[in-house]
Amino acid sequence: MSSPAPQPASIDDPLSDERWQLVQRILASPAFQKSGRLRDLLQYITEQTIRGYAYELTEHHIGEAVFHKPAGYSPLEDSSVRVHARQLRLKLHEYFDGVGRDEGLILEIPKGSYAPTFRVARAVETAPAAVVIEPVAHGFNRAILPWVLCGALAALCAGLFVYFQLSSPRAFSAHVTSSPWPFAQVFDSRHQTVIVVADGNYGMFRILTGERGSLEQYLQRDFPQSSATLKLGKAGSRFADYISNSTLTSFADVANAVSLVKIAGPAQKQVSVRSARDLKIRDLDHENYVFIGSPASNPWVSLFQDKLNFRESEAAVGNSTKAFVNTNPLPGEQARYEGLRWTGTEGDDYAAIALLPNLTRDGSVLILQGLQQEGTEAAGRFLIEADNRHQLQRALGIPISDNFAGNVWFEALIRSRTVSGAPNSTSLVAVRRIH
Repeated sequence: MSSPAPQPASIDDPLSDERWQLVQRILASPAFQKSGRLRDLLQYITEQTIRGYAYELTEHHIGEAVFHKPAGYSPLEDSSVRVHARQLRLKLHEYFDGVGRDEGLILEIPKGSYAPTFRVARAVETAPAAVVIEPVAHGFNRAILPWVLCGALAALCAGLFVYFQLSSPRAFSAHVTSSPWPFAQVFDSRHQTVIVVADGNYGMFRILTGERGSLEQYLQRDFPQSSATLKLGKAGSRFADYISNSTLTSFADVANAVSLVKIAGPAQKQVSVRSARDLKIRDLDHENYVFIGSPASNPWVSLFQDKLNFRESEAAVGNSTKAFVNTNPLPGEQARYEGLRWTGTEGDDYAAIALLPNLTRDGSVLILQGLQQEGTEAAGRFLIEADNRHQLQRALGIPISDNFAGNVWFEALIRSRTVSGAPNSTSLVAVRRIH
């Protein structure tokens, strides 16, 4: 049982409270130096909470008190408080994952609330001197074994594939002089470009525990040990240890990453490939990014979901058919596009391609997300083919040319016909301009 949060030394003097002192250390950290609005927001909600006014911390009240919104403004039309609260949660994760990792007190802002909570950090247990590996049949849930073996095989294939592709001097064509549209917006001489592949372990964790997961949960220091142990018992604890100390991704992600590096042309030297597990909030400023995978396997994609028309939906994690919800259907479009029930089966799967500004609006983000692995691979294949890019340009109403240099933000829904676990054909279903 966790220790109770400390009480204020004096309601009339919050500055002497250790919670307020923690907040001052947080605000002095590098992550908050250039975030004036986030600093004001954190100080205000903390002081109100310490003084006993946490019940007043509604979105509307904060909008007026901190962001100086006019009295009676509509939070439904102005989402700035929600956006800043989400950014604040992520900055707090960054602090406690970095310079504040040794803090004895943890500050959190629960999702759906604006009142901060404080809890005593759990002591780090001393590691045993030796670890005995028992046979799987005696202590490990047999149902988990196929996932582990498939994951290990995927990791081996992925590692070998990337190694031989990227280390070979013949891997890249010497005839590529520049990236064709829309890749020219992602691979350029002014930015580094980071390709972020999905975290296969996170996808397995969600299916086995039935948890929806979130980026905030993903960034917690004790993820996934606490949830896996709670849901799966002893076997879950061992599984959590395994996925916490390994990095797995899918063949689809590797294939897309290799194709993207090839098409980067002269900008290849500025391209790097990273796992979603290795990315930090502080990394997301001022560069170009390519995110491969949906929020179900690459939680970073959730940062951009509210800007998209086609959004992934899943009723019961691991036990229902996923779909893309068309939030604003146009004439002739469906409101929902359902994909494969399971990866590896035959049928139609769907994927979404999105190109939009990065969080600091001085670079680009390309997202390739499929409902299943086949859809994700199909999204990459579609965009690599010149004929498909020209079809996309035509649908967007822009000049049909690989040399088109304009900045166009868009999203596109792709249908892929899959056979034996691989996309066999692709077609363009719908497009949207992002303004």
